[in-house]
Amino acid sequence: MPRRHFRVTGAADAPLRAALRDLRTRLDVPQEFPADVLTEASRAAASPRLPEYDATDLPLFTVDPPASVDLDQAMHLARRAGGGFRVSYAIADVAAYVTPGGPLDAEAHRRVTTLYFPDEKVPLHPTALSEGAASLLPGQTCPAALWTIDLDEDGRAERTDVRRALVRSRAKLDYEGVQSAIDGGTAQEPVALLRDIGRLRERLEVERGGISLDVPEQEIVERDGTYELGFRAPLPADGWNAQISLLTGMAAAELMLASGAGVLRTLPTAPDGAVGRLRRTAKALHIDWPHHVSYAQLVRSLDPRIPHHAAFLQECTTLLRGAGYTAFRDGRLPELTTHAAVAAPYAHCTAPLRRLVDRYAAELCLAACAEAPPPEWALAALDELPKEMAEGTRRGNTVERECVDIVEAALLQGRVGEMFDAVVVDVKDGEPAVGTVQLTEPAIVARIEGGSAGLPLGERLRVRLTRADPGAAKVQFAPA
Repeated sequence: MPRRHFRVTGAADAPLRAALRDLRTRLDVPQEFPADVLTEASRAAASPRLPEYDATDLPLFTVDPPASVDLDQAMHLARRAGGGFRVSYAIADVAAYVTPGGPLDAEAHRRVTTLYFPDEKVPLHPTALSEGAASLLPGQTCPAALWTIDLDEDGRAERTDVRRALVRSRAKLDYEGVQSAIDGGTAQEPVALLRDIGRLRERLEVERGGISLDVPEQEIVERDGTYELGFRAPLPADGWNAQISLLTGMAAAELMLASGAGVLRTLPTAPDGAVGRLRRTAKALHIDWPHHVSYAQLVRSLDPRIPHHAAFLQECTTLLRGAGYTAFRDGRLPELTTHAAVAAPYAHCTAPLRRLVDRYAAELCLAACAEAPPPEWALAALDELPKEMAEGTRRGNTVERECVDIVEAALLQGRVGEMFDAVVVDVKDGEPAVGTVQLTEPAIVARIEGGSAGLPLGERLRVRLTRADPGAAKVQFAPA
């Protein structure tokens, strides 16, 4: 995963747009959809394969950023009469629109994921589907894979079912609004239960040794016809919502493992050397990490608003590198079936509008739950799917990283020589004079070089801008 989270909400500057166009050309990013793909998408949007089961009476709601229209998930949360909870989670049924082996399918395999640039989005599927017919927009009846997961009073999954269904979302909510309504006591029960279930699932995550890093997102924001960078600290509602998706991904992994065919999101345990380096970093940042305290426990005790804690959390993301996709079939289970950060088997299945693999995971889970053989088109893709996803994920990470670099350079162009307040968030192994700084204002994270005594990790530092080149996507500082 990228070292820095990245969420785009807009951009308007002409030189920036030119640099981003050059980036898309250099990375060979797909642009316009071919005519036959658009034709198939238009026909499918008008005539999808509809399921028999009608669940439109279920008052689902979505929780997404305000500007989002490619809505993969909608939920309804309820208390069960005998105790515990019922999570109803509808996931857009992309397979109801995409014909295996057709132009639309082939184009999705070429694109693999939706790519987000500050000035535009490069979607996995044509917008007639991803922002139209297949999206779980409020008031729209459409096909979905409807998950029903019953939890006990502690939030543990007791029963899982997934089937194709017609659904209709009632409301499009956003994180800030959900947080405000829950905090103010005005949220109706299906929304208010997001906190209750989310907290129970977070407690279980701690119990099994899972890790959720509370790292602020770096975002590009359009304001008054120009752009700026900022940091957005995740709200508790972000985490509660993520726990519902995580619950479903874990349920999907268990279904596929039990059936003997599937595709998992896996991450090996970090090697001792990586953990040892992190312990040295903690010591340099004056963070107390007793040997009897686990990595997961330590991470949860940190406050990202404290500079040296934020620096350590950024370093913690290094332990999450190496995630991949592992496919299996015919009952031959892989050697690695778990995701180290989740501390359990896990699968990507909740974002099929934006990620190719999710369509296949959903299809295999539907077959497993129905105790039916998986469709041949889904099984046939398993051999190549991990490689396709690895390449698509690499391209997506490169886009995120270089977009931020370009915007940082454009924002600082013309300010070379100026001084800024910063915090050293990383020092390169073996090169104590090379590292990374995070500026207080504007919200920039960039390379720093210089200083004969080495860089003071986790401490504030006055720095001088030595380079800002949008064309090369480079920003560099030196100690003042």
